[in-house]
Amino acid sequence: RSLFFSAPTQMKVAVEGCCHGELDDIYATLLAAERAGGFKIDLLLCCGDFQACRNEEDLNTMACPPKYRAMNTFYKYYSGEKIAPMLTIFIAGNHEASSHLWELPYGGWVAPNMYYLGFAGVVTVGGIRIAGWSGIYDMGDYKRGHYEVPPFSENSMRSFYHTREFEMHQLSHVTRPVDIFLTHDWPRNIAYSGDLARLLRAKSFLKQEIDDGTLGSPPAEVLLNTIRPGFWFAAHMHVKFPAVVRHADPARPCTRFLALDKCLPGRDFLQILDFASTEPPILKYDDEWLAIIKATAASRPVAPHVTPLPGRVVISEGDLAWIRSHLPPGGAIAAGMFQQVVAPYQPHGPQSHARPGPKFNPQTATLCELLEIESPCAAALAQQRSGAAAAPAQPAFTIAPQPAFVPAAPAPAPTFAAPSAPIFAAPSSATPAAAAVSMADIEEDEPVREVVIKRRNQSEYQADEPAALSSAAAAPATAGRARLQELVEELFAVGPRALGADFRASMSLQELAQACRK
Repeated sequence: RSLFFSAPTQMKVAVEGCCHGELDDIYATLLAAERAGGFKIDLLLCCGDFQACRNEEDLNTMACPPKYRAMNTFYKYYSGEKIAPMLTIFIAGNHEASSHLWELPYGGWVAPNMYYLGFAGVVTVGGIRIAGWSGIYDMGDYKRGHYEVPPFSENSMRSFYHTREFEMHQLSHVTRPVDIFLTHDWPRNIAYSGDLARLLRAKSFLKQEIDDGTLGSPPAEVLLNTIRPGFWFAAHMHVKFPAVVRHADPARPCTRFLALDKCLPGRDFLQILDFASTEPPILKYDDEWLAIIKATAASRPVAPHVTPLPGRVVISEGDLAWIRSHLPPGGAIAAGMFQQVVAPYQPHGPQSHARPGPKFNPQTATLCELLEIESPCAAALAQQRSGAAAAPAQPAFTIAPQPAFVPAAPAPAPTFAAPSAPIFAAPSSATPAAAAVSMADIEEDEPVREVVIKRRNQSEYQADEPAALSSAAAAPATAGRARLQELVEELFAVGPRALGADFRASMSLQELAQACRK
């Protein structure tokens, strides 16, 4: 391939569902697809549960029953024993090496040719704009800050991977078109935009959650209808499910959604697509996203209690010019930034069963210095060490531009006609066995099913609370307040669909209500 792209060319992008640490198998499948098809895959996107365990201490911070913890093969890529055969970008899910990813809140290289997007992130590859939001939704932690600091407790090891309202706030500032959006869990109500009957034949136990509106992430649903990316890829439910979401926006008329399975024989865990590109497939910073990080950094919450959402910021052309002037020529994210922070796993050496303390990654420090902001890792550690003597009482309920998502007794979701035309022109690149398996033929692993049901979007533990938080402050809201909050959530969920291109995430409640009445 020529180094100079004078005309659009096809960039092959592979998408993988739940990785579960099976990197050797995933890469072997992709290399086999390359040999069979006579093409080269330029980029691999992984939708969570990557499990970047460098050693046994990292493994001990992975939230799952100990009997399911296994080193798998990431450590070989971290140590340099193996090199990823293609650029790999991933987001986090709910089964991750939390101590490792804590070091990279804004993302970074975890191994040569493997890049993590952070809690949330936007990058470009070959001119394709890729955004991602790590973790899964849990309403108990959604409005808290990222307070977790290693060594993690059993609770904080899990709350660490719960999505936060602050990242939703940052992502809501993205205005330029996004080609691909990655999440681990699904946007809420996405099941109604695809073949619902087929989904329920494969995963019948999802029916109750679909009916009561608790399947998926309410904030992700809002982002889907405001950012309106060309493609949205997800995982988490261990099933392949395509859908098309229509938007009343001529510039971005629809989002093509695809969830994929986990990496196992006979499963639909991979898909290969062609994207038009006019640049070499080089990973680059996104100037708008870096400007958003810089503008919101001072208000980034690191406290364990509910934190009011900061006001919206305005990203000017001057802000973007400042970012571009501080980036390296071409804006490429240098692969040489990767450094080993801890010793890699030695299969035949002594093993540690401790949970590691905080470690600081030079990549985070470098980016924070470039943007002239404080490191979130240092801020969280300072907040913890200061003792934060008494946490402020929970703030009284107020109506803000960004609603609180409390999926209690949601209204029945509207139904959408399933698309009749094929959603993806490119064929799946799963193993031959996977390609021949129909959705109805997929057999469910009962132990895994049980774990997924328990942990999908609601906690099975009590979140850590500061000792000084009074029982009165933590008491449940009154019925009237809960109903009001429920109505606010419903209004903001319906708004994007009702208003289409006229909807703005910055709308006040009054503006949104008036627009919906019209």
